[in-house]
Amino acid sequence: MIAMRTQERLIESARALLWERGYVGTSPKAILEHAGAGQGSMYHHFKGKSDLALTAIRRTCAELLGTAEALLCGPGTPYERIEAYLLRERDVLRGCPVGRLTMDPEIIASAELRAPVDETLDRLRERLAGTVEEGKERGQFPPHLDGEEIAATVLATVQGGYVLARASGSPAAFDTGVRGLLSLLRSDTDQVA
Repeated sequence: MIAMRTQERLIESARALLWERGYVGTSPKAILEHAGAGQGSMYHHFKGKSDLALTAIRRTCAELLGTAEALLCGPGTPYERIEAYLLRERDVLRGCPVGRLTMDPEIIASAELRAPVDETLDRLRERLAGTVEEGKERGQFPPHLDGEEIAATVLATVQGGYVLARASGSPAAFDTGVRGLLSLLRSDTDQVA
């Protein structure tokens, strides 16, 4: 029981530190201190820093994807579900925990560490594209919309919004981008109605 708690603390500490500092800036010592774990704890549960980081990255990706899929597969019209995804509460100034991983050269250089990030972004794009295609089939989006293009636009708006918000120190840039995209989607939806 105690071992499981220590392992969980290590994973959660690695997740937090990867988000804050990136892979290079997250030393095994920092993880142990953040987790309040003894010196040998990490190597008792994991093969090393890379193994722990991979576990933390997988969990972060699964959490993000789970949240997105709950909104995109939830109740409402396809537009309302995309709107719910875009307007969900986020810590905008902190940035996206998965998006931040894509800016880490050590993670991008490692096929193993990068794989869960790539898979998550691919699945999110597929889910968004499917939602747009569902809207087209129901006559709620115009037939000229391309689901994959809209999905890429949604992801670019979200990730770019994080970057602009962090650069300006204000979530206003994120909010403006989201409102602009929703306005464009809504105008396409209104044309169908």
